[in-house]
Amino acid sequence: MKQSHYRALLSLGLPIVIGQIGVIILGFADTIMVGHHSSTELAAASFVNNMCNLAIIFSTGFAYGLTPVVGRLFGEGNKEKTGEVLRNSLSANTLLALIVCGIMYALYLNLHRLGQPEELLPYMRPYFIVLLLSLPFVLWFNAFKQFSDGITDTKVSMWMLLGGNVLNIIGNYILIYGKLGFPELGLLGAGIATLASRILMVAAYLVLFFFTARYKPFRVGFLAGKTNKEDFSLLNRLGWPIAAQMGMETASFSLSAIMVGWLGSTELASYQVMIAVSQVCFMMYYGMGAAVSVRISNFLGLHDFANIRRIANTGFRIILVMIACTSIPIYLLRNDIGGWFTDDAAVSLMVAQVIIPFLLYQFGDGLQINFANALRGIADVRPMMLFAFIAYFVISLPLGYLFGFTLGWGITGIWTAFPFGLTCAGIMYYLRFRYKVKTLGNKLLNEYPHFT
Repeated sequence: MKQSHYRALLSLGLPIVIGQIGVIILGFADTIMVGHHSSTELAAASFVNNMCNLAIIFSTGFAYGLTPVVGRLFGEGNKEKTGEVLRNSLSANTLLALIVCGIMYALYLNLHRLGQPEELLPYMRPYFIVLLLSLPFVLWFNAFKQFSDGITDTKVSMWMLLGGNVLNIIGNYILIYGKLGFPELGLLGAGIATLASRILMVAAYLVLFFFTARYKPFRVGFLAGKTNKEDFSLLNRLGWPIAAQMGMETASFSLSAIMVGWLGSTELASYQVMIAVSQVCFMMYYGMGAAVSVRISNFLGLHDFANIRRIANTGFRIILVMIACTSIPIYLLRNDIGGWFTDDAAVSLMVAQVIIPFLLYQFGDGLQINFANALRGIADVRPMMLFAFIAYFVISLPLGYLFGFTLGWGITGIWTAFPFGLTCAGIMYYLRFRYKVKTLGNKLLNEYPHFT
């Protein structure tokens, strides 16, 4: 049985991980191309990307509320109802897109009040607006992705992400540097390429869903169903706590970017390089965590709590191996990584200085990703909001200010705070998961003493 869990998680998770690697490559390509065009634009991209990533991760967390619902319905064989739930999810994500875009536009209007270097604002503003226009397409894509992942069709989102990111990288090359007769747009060109690729990925999912035979049973439910209060409420009950948890985690990095901006443009550029590196690890771990969530939701429908525990533990073991595989080469290449992204020697030196605190939080990051997804699989999401608030707002951000400014450690001090927050979050999620699974198992035995 243990071997079957490894095989099943790898079968589900590897396509998600490969798709996430496509996102990672895109992040690297964006940072490298912009960095070699101008270190000033790299610093501007750092701030805007961190603000927009906060909105994207928050919105992605909301979409994750669809996964356990789809996983349970798919396990029951109710494909038409699954399609109806997708319809409700798209409606909920559209409403969220309006809210998020309104908040981000208000942030855009106040960019000059956030204490960032004055010379960056002319680069920040147009790039920010283009990324803002792309946010609704991110939310719609997320809804389709969580649907296809929930029905264990993880290869679809893998190919969508890889294809979209290839187009994005090609668009970056053409528009940043002004190739094939296009004007040289620099950072703005990177934003336009991102917008175009996100539109095309949603269009590809629409074609696949509405015009192929493989999704016909789900399409019937999607077209015949309606946006109903019951499904809409369920998706919101699950989605908002996950969005809040993931949003607070990302906010600890995004708000830290604001603090880094107080230190100067060089520090902000190095922060962007390290964020690009950190996404390598985060996205890979999260791909496996998503597989843990899907598998656990399937076994939850069977009330098999012994295997639910085994899946969570197996997933964490796989993530530990992934941590070793990413951390060792990053450490060995610590003096070279900065040079991949920019020709600025000061930025490269600063990147090398923050590699150690970055590596220190990998265990905590893997722990919190695995057991956060395990909790999503059993639809126990509300306590995660409190745990995330404690880990990131009570622990991580205050320590970042203490280490970075009060103690005078600068950007290294800000990065040193992250291991404390992420590890505390992982421990709290693990303890909650263990308690909840034990409680659910005991409740089942009390209600059905002869259940096996």
